[in-house]
Amino acid sequence: MSATTTRDERYLMDRDRVLGPLFLLPAVVYILALVGLPLVLAVLYAFSDVTVADPRISGRDDFVGFDNFRAIWSDNVFRKALRNTVVFTLISQVIVLLLANILAMVLSADFHGKRLVRFLVLLPWTTPVALGVLGWFWMLDSVYSPIDWMMREVGLLGPDTPFGPARNMYWLGTTHLAQGAVILVHVWRTLPLATVILLAGLTAIPQDIRDAADIDGAGFWRQLFYIRLPLLLPIMAVALLFAIIFAFTDLTIALVLTRGGPVNDTQVLASWAYFKGIQGGNLAQGAAIALFLLPVLVAIAIAMLRLARRAGEETA
Repeated sequence: MSATTTRDERYLMDRDRVLGPLFLLPAVVYILALVGLPLVLAVLYAFSDVTVADPRISGRDDFVGFDNFRAIWSDNVFRKALRNTVVFTLISQVIVLLLANILAMVLSADFHGKRLVRFLVLLPWTTPVALGVLGWFWMLDSVYSPIDWMMREVGLLGPDTPFGPARNMYWLGTTHLAQGAVILVHVWRTLPLATVILLAGLTAIPQDIRDAADIDGAGFWRQLFYIRLPLLLPIMAVALLFAIIFAFTDLTIALVLTRGGPVNDTQVLASWAYFKGIQGGNLAQGAAIALFLLPVLVAIAIAMLRLARRAGEETA
């Protein structure tokens, strides 16, 4: 091989048009293999009549159009799961957005033990979600709940009597407490990610802007509403987008914590798609349930990204 050929190959590898697609190729393969192909398969299943017993699509006769979507819409459990998904997501993300802003501002300050506090805040996100939910399942147990024990010790549940033990809260056995428990675990799970994203946004605010505000005599609240929050708006939009997608599509929390109970009062679309498609054997309707909110999530993603871009242009 001549020196000219070796030099040409080296220059070829230094070109952006070659390096860019080469470095992006593993990510593209990953997305196509683990996201694109399952999505296409789910769409095909949603418009067919496949079941667990016969998962093959052999011809045009297997496609049934929108029959699966009409069938799931007439299902009362599906409508309850849809309502729960929207309510759980909205309530949990309002709480997450509020707490994430507070935590990000606290963690951006200098104080003793800040690294330990950061570690504790990030711990829920680093813990496997199934393991974390199992921990909550134990803490909210109807018999051995440590939360009930602490409430009993401080007199909130009453002491044991000769006629029987003090009552328990039955966190996962009553409708409103079970729904509150699901929302609580959603907040516990997604709060660390939102906090880290907002903390990165806070640290990216130029120091000269803060110094100018201090020189002008702007207090904490004025700096918060006129400097920090406007500059953080694009970052908050991104954090909220991730949190909404995670909450809308989460299966583990409802499945492990309550299994949709009591009486499907904590059922969400992801868990109902699992029960309907996998345990119930109706792959077609399970795929239809899973795909029902896809257009909504795409619209939310586009709106949030446009909001982030517009806010970034205004603050630039």
